[in-house]
Amino acid sequence: LHGIEFIDSYVFNRVEHIRFNSTVGRYVGYTELGLKNAEAWNKGPQLGQEQGELERVCKRNAANA
Repeated sequence: LHGIEFIDSYVFNRVEHIRFNSTVGRYVGYTELGLKNAEAWNKGPQLGQEQGELERVCKRNAANA
């Protein structure tokens, strides 16, 4: 998966609150609520789920890029 970046953003009212970035390997918050959620999600099962999506989505489609 070298050179592939998986990003999952959570946006409400055109404002990005939180993002999972596979390059960083964790959630990053951009608002007050996003910072709180990022801290909690990085400690919980959500982080593992995002890393699983990276494997499921990116590995499967890397050959098509």
